[in-house]
Parts: sequence; structure tokens; C-alpha cells
Amino acid sequence: MSVRPYRQITRRHSRQIFVGSVPVGGDAPISVQTMTNSLTTDVAATVAQIKRAEAAGVDIVRVSCPDEESTAALADIIRQVSVPVVADIHFHYRRAIEAAEAGAACLRINPGNIGSAERVREVVKAAKDHGCSMRIGVNAGSLEKHLLEKYGEPCPEAMVESALEHARILEDNDFRQFKISVKASDVFLAVAAYQGLAEACDYPLHLGITEAGGLIGGTVKSAIGLGNLLWAGIGDTIRVSLSAAPEEEVKVGYDILKSLGLRVRGVNIVSCPSCARQGFDVVKTVEILEQRLAHITAPVTLSIIGCVVNGPGEARETQIGLTGGGNDSHMVYVGGAPDHKVDTLAMIDHIVGLVEAKARELEGRD
Repeated sequence: MSVRPYRQITRRHSRQIFVGSVPVGGDAPISVQTMTNSLTTDVAATVAQIKRAEAAGVDIVRVSCPDEESTAALADIIRQVSVPVVADIHFHYRRAIEAAEAGAACLRINPGNIGSAERVREVVKAAKDHGCSMRIGVNAGSLEKHLLEKYGEPCPEAMVESALEHARILEDNDFRQFKISVKASDVFLAVAAYQGLAEACDYPLHLGITEAGGLIGGTVKSAIGLGNLLWAGIGDTIRVSLSAAPEEEVKVGYDILKSLGLRVRGVNIVSCPSCARQGFDVVKTVEILEQRLAHITAPVTLSIIGCVVNGPGEARETQIGLTGGGNDSHMVYVGGAPDHKVDTLAMIDHIVGLVEAKARELEGRD
């Protein structure tokens, strides 16, 4: 039992699958995904996007494969990157088979859109032959006609029923290496659908609020929807869908997980919004520190507080702290305790040095 039970999140028990070398579900860490938005046929641009996402810490990347030229480029892309690649497939079963043959770690499909039972069997055989898992991707904007007629509109019950129908198609083909998503752009609809699906099956769940919007608005919607589910223990892998660069999706995804203590990567900065009491420019300082500390992957906690009202208290909870003081002299905290002072001109370089040293210590390096 945790000494702080109010921070305890009990994750839903799910079976575990693998996307390449990345475990999804079971007791595996919640993985962070993104999707490229370059033309897949532009191998250099797609690889460059994936490399930037890798630098941000992505676990899994999805690449769209709408045509034969894209699946032909997929093998070249996969050879040049380190993370597992998911092939995004819609409708044409041949693209799924080609993607599996090209080395995709996972196929994102809707079995019901693939076509006849024989075509589904061919796709399943290709997945088995090449060690691919699958994701059943249900979207509120493209629900099957018979479900819309039954329920009248996209609703949680319709999305769960769609997901389970697709799951049965794969189960009937003796294939269970899949995860499921039930995405919607409406936060209420998505959350309710995931809650229903979590109760109805034990497959790992891929969380997302689809078409969430731009960097700020989409981050807010995703944080509300994904945060609600993750706090309840639901979710095994996430993608934050933003109209932004793929690496930005990764950063937001990690920040959501970090805020709930579900994944720890990089520097977690606790900072105040600033006010007239501040002893230095907090907003500018945090902006610079975020940029200069972006390369650190070790889990370091840092507090940047402009004055002594909350500064000492926040510093007690972080490994390194900075609290603004008078006369151009600011207190530096180490291990939660006041340690020494630094002036404004030197403080950013000084804090960067302390954080980098702490990161080396945590990583076991001198």
C-alpha cells in the first residue's frame, strides 16, 4: 500500500501483446505513439520525422499505407529507424499483406472493411507469418451503417459493439495478438466508449481523442480525455492526435503520463505562473530551461519559483529548486534543502549544470 494512497492508480488488467519489441498491455509501461504526416513515398522526409519522434522518446510510430507505392517504401523506412512501425491500412487487404511482408510490426485495420472472410484470413495469415500484431481501430466518424441505423447516431454502445464485432472476426481466425481503440473527437463520447470497452473485454486498449485540434486546444482536450481514463487505470498505449509535428504529440503524451506518475522521462519542471513578487523573470527562465534541458531523459524534478511564498515548500518536493530572493540573490535547493545562493546573471547556466549532473548521477555516469 502506498504511503500516499490518493496517488495510487490501479491499472485495468489486460492481456499483453507485442508491437515489435514493445510490450503493450499486462504490466508493461504505457507506451507513447505518434503518426507521421509526410507522404510515405517520400522516404527521406518520413524517416526524418520518425528520427525526431525517436529523439523525443516515442515508443511506436504509425505510417500511412494508402497505396502500393507506400507499402513499397515502407521496407526502406523500417530499415532506417529504431522504433517499431505500425502500418495504417484502410479497406484494401493487399496493402495489409504487403505491409506485413515489408516488416511492419503492427497493422492498424478494421477487419470489417477488409472484405470477404477469405481476404481476412489472408491478412491474418500474413500477420502470423511475419510476426505482426494488429490494432482494431474504431472511429465515431466512420461507424458501420447497420450500427448507425440501430442506434441512430454514434454513441458509446455503438462503438463498443463495433469493436467487439471486429474482435470476433479475428478471434474466429484464431488471432488474438491485437489491441483496440474506440476514438472520437468528442471527449465525452470517447471516454464513455473506452469505459464500456474496458468492461467488455481484456484486450489492451490504445487510447486517443481523435482530431483533437491544434497544439494548445488539442493538448487540453487530450489531457482531459486521456487523463480521465488513465487516472481510472484504463489504457495501455496512447497517441495524442494534434495538428502539429509528430514530436509535439510525443512530448504532450509524456507530459500527460508524467503528470499522473505513469511514465517518468526527462525533467519535470514545477514552476509558478509568476506575479509581482517574483525575484526574477520566471516565464522567460522556464522557457529557456525547457529548451536547454530537453536533451535529458533521466527523471529529474526541478522547481522554479519566483518568490519565498511557495518556493521553499515546492523545493522540498523536488531534487533541485530555485527560489527568487531580494537583492539579485536567489536560493538554490538541493535534495529539498537550502544549499547556496546564485545571482540572476549566472542562475540559468548554474541550474542547467546542476540538473545535468543529477541526470548523470541517476544514469550511473560520472
